Amino acid sequence: QVQLVESGGGLVQAGGSLRLSCAASGRTFSTYTMGWFRQAPGKEREFVAAIKWSGGNTYYADSVKGRFTISRDNAKNTVYLQMNSLKPEDTAVYYCAARVFPTVRRDPSEYSYWGQGTQVTVSS
Repeated sequence: QVQLVESGGGLVQAGGSLRLSCAASGRTFSTYTMGWFRQAPGKEREFVAAIKWSGGNTYYADSVKGRFTISRDNAKNTVYLQMNSLKPEDTAVYYCAARVFPTVRRDPSEYSYWGQGTQVTVSS
C-alpha cells in the first residue's frame, strides 16, 4: 500500500508563488512516475505535471509550462511542485498521484494512488 500526503496549499495573490509537497510512504518508488493533478469546482480533474522517479524527466500541461516546476528528492521520497506567477485560474484542489509504471501518462485513470488533495486559491 502506498500513502501520499500533500501539503503547502493556501491563499495567495495573483502573481505570487506556492510550493506544494507530496510525501510518499509504504513502498519504494524507484520505478514510479509521480504526477500532480488539479480539479476546480465543476470541472474534471486535469493533468498538471509529472516526473519519472528514476530519470527526472519532467512533463507539463501547456497551461502551466514556464510557471510551474516539478521536482523530486528520492532520499526523502518527496515530490514538489513549485508554482510561480500564479493566476486566478490556477485555483483548484491539487492532488499528488503515483503511477506504478515508469512511463508518463496524463490520464488520471492511469494513476493508482492518490493523496487527499490540498487547496490552492489565487485571488485577483
